Amino acid sequence: MKHGVAFRKFSRTSSHRNLMLRNLVTSLFEHEQIRTTLPKAKDTARLAEKIITLGKKNNETSYRQAQAFILKPPVLPKLFTTFAERYANRPGGYTRIHRLDNRFGDNAPIALLELVDNPHDFKLEMTARAVGRELLNEKLRWDSPRGVVNSGVQNADIVIAKELNLGGLDSGELRPTTRRNLQKVMKYRGREALTEIGAKASAYIETILAKPVAEAKMQLRADSKEKEKARKRGNPNFVGSFPVLPARAGVALPGETRPAMRLVQGALGRPARWKGRRALA
Repeated sequence: MKHGVAFRKFSRTSSHRNLMLRNLVTSLFEHEQIRTTLPKAKDTARLAEKIITLGKKNNETSYRQAQAFILKPPVLPKLFTTFAERYANRPGGYTRIHRLDNRFGDNAPIALLELVDNPHDFKLEMTARAVGRELLNEKLRWDSPRGVVNSGVQNADIVIAKELNLGGLDSGELRPTTRRNLQKVMKYRGREALTEIGAKASAYIETILAKPVAEAKMQLRADSKEKEKARKRGNPNFVGSFPVLPARAGVALPGETRPAMRLVQGALGRPARWKGRRALA
């Protein structure tokens, strides 16, 4: 019977398993994003949530408990200042797991474990890209591609602010799924995050618009090179590549200053020793 089997064992002893999870939690607090296998990410997220709750309590008992768990002492001030202030109004759910791909070799599922609202928030970046792509599609419905390339998409942050106040069934410029993800990302963030996600969406729109322009320039450059090659081929005096002649014994190569006879005798890199003796005499 499976009585008392609560958590994953990871094929390790209890001491090894606990030290491994402490190390993962410490790395998560230090870098705010780590990449590991999916089962390890789930257990690490469970422990990280409890340690962040200790940081929000901010008393002597919680400090001693966190100090006994975290392996790197420089991470402790970050827990009781940065994380406690960031998640002061959030009642849990401080971590997020993104399923990535399978590891080459053993095919183990790999996941990205991150703290929500961190400076390099993966979900914020992907949501900003989705917002930018949908705003660009909405602009292309009413304007030509050339006009959109010349004018761009303006006031993305204003559109995002309007979408935050809409409900799930309301019609807007974003799809309901994108609007829901946007509202989740912005729920516990301040007004500065609105400007940040607007700037990221605008940057992604410029990237999408710049790609066909760059491809057109590359195509024009390739066409001009082909035309130049065709023009040179039409010139009877143009030589594309010179024939490579085999080097025979006794034939001096271009730039060779030594006599051909010495090359035949095999003295390629050997100086004349008698000249050195004569110079010393």
